[in-house]
Amino acid sequence: MNRVIIAGGGIAGLAASLAFDRAGWEVTVLERAPQLGEVGAGIQLSPNACKVLDWLGILPAIREHAFTPATADLRDGLSGETLLSVPLGPAAEARWHAPYLHIHRADLLSVLAKAVERRRIDLRLGIEAVRAVDQPDAVSVHLSDGSLLAADLAIGADGIRSALRAAINPDEAPRFTGQTAWRALIPAAALPGGTIPRTATVWAGAGRHLVTYYLRGGDLINLVAVLERAAWTEESWSAPGDVDALRKAFDGWHPAVSALLAAVDTCFLWGLFDRPEQVRWTSGHTALIGDAAHPMLPFMAQGAGMALEDVPVLVNAVGSGSDIPAALEAFERRRWPRVTRVLQRARANGRLFHHPPGMAQWLARTPIRLAGQIAPGLAAGQLDWLYGFDATQG
Repeated sequence: MNRVIIAGGGIAGLAASLAFDRAGWEVTVLERAPQLGEVGAGIQLSPNACKVLDWLGILPAIREHAFTPATADLRDGLSGETLLSVPLGPAAEARWHAPYLHIHRADLLSVLAKAVERRRIDLRLGIEAVRAVDQPDAVSVHLSDGSLLAADLAIGADGIRSALRAAINPDEAPRFTGQTAWRALIPAAALPGGTIPRTATVWAGAGRHLVTYYLRGGDLINLVAVLERAAWTEESWSAPGDVDALRKAFDGWHPAVSALLAAVDTCFLWGLFDRPEQVRWTSGHTALIGDAAHPMLPFMAQGAGMALEDVPVLVNAVGSGSDIPAALEAFERRRWPRVTRVLQRARANGRLFHHPPGMAQWLARTPIRLAGQIAPGLAAGQLDWLYGFDATQG
């Protein structure tokens, strides 16, 4: 039986463990945290991501914890004008053959962890992979306790700070993107009903934008507020946020935004980092997936989607494990063009959301307004390449 060692017990790592176990591999997952968990935050699962969750057999359990938004909207942060609205809900399932869902990250991890517990997967908490060394026909994974594991395949699903990435791309470090993000969860009951629309909403403004959507059946509102910033000086990539600074950054915005920010008690502040695109994700018997391979700005809400898509493509590529280096190269060739397209679109959305008032903003927004008013189905069609894709096929 082939053996795979997966570094990282997050969304990508646990999803990969389920897929490889089902394919008949012996699976070990290494997670440095003493228990599985996640800082309270929401995540958007678009139809392409939900197709993978369905393939893994856990979409029904995901739905039990999720919220289904009616639309995805782009609004002006100051006036509240709706610039574009894309139907979701039943329309998403009819068009893209899978739902569009919002879920708390902790709930998603809980569903994945419960599925792992029901399988033969060896999940080791409180220990991490620190290095992978390729051998002629295998890979040696060095652990933080000084021990060593051998496997046919090592997968780095350990995030943007991936330890396994160093073996493939030495002397290459994450880079600050010039964006920071406050994240907060607000009880929906803290606001008058209808204050925040029950949609996936981007509120756009000069040099900043804000995203709102509901979680846990509508009981929580997830807030992500992004601001351009020259530098990131915190030692960690996230830190307790200053609520007053958050409110000041969006002072004078639409009354719904102001009411939501007034209800924020605590928040966290993240520096948003990425890595160069022209690097390898695989080498010998080692592969990277998710943020370890291709971290991206959240402006397409596709970080989890691309990580989940990696999983079936990788499992199908390696198959029975007869020629793993060649299979990993094939995996990278297949995934690179699509992931790069998403990365580029995410960056473009950041520029679109943050246009300052004036002619440039008017020129950028006018086609969006016209599309929403004259041909509302056109906007949905522009997303067919993304949401209509099924990584489990082929």
